[in-house]
Amino acid sequence: MKTTEIQELIDFITQSGLEEVHIETEAIKIHVKRSNAIPQPVASLSSSVPPLSFPTQAAPTVQENKLAANYITIKSPMIGTFYRSPSPEETPFVKEGDLVVKGTKLCIIEAMKLYNEIESEVSGKIIQILVDDVSPVEYDQALFLVEPVTG
Repeated sequence: MKTTEIQELIDFITQSGLEEVHIETEAIKIHVKRSNAIPQPVASLSSSVPPLSFPTQAAPTVQENKLAANYITIKSPMIGTFYRSPSPEETPFVKEGDLVVKGTKLCIIEAMKLYNEIESEVSGKIIQILVDDVSPVEYDQALFLVEPVTG
């Protein structure tokens, strides 16, 4: 079982609302348990597959919260993998500083081998891209900060 398959399995379990799942085969053992405080997926592998690492996000500072209040946050509508461009050889859909209008393609989120184009729901200027290319994202995770167009 590949690391990406394990991540997809964990994402599926998270989305399903199950509290605990234990899967065991000859090659792999996976035990995922959620707690009420902070979900902490745990994967123990009996094969030579490298251990999973989950990105952590620092809590926003007071300054970041005030900054974000002036901007619109575009969030992920699903769990999946975030891609900034249609393919590795092509340029990103948008970059920081770009002006976008409603309907502008911002990124792709791949979920279970389905590629979903995410479009802007607002017109404005991309202030910050909050996710690295080819990174896992959660449902409702902030992806972009947009300064709305006034007037």
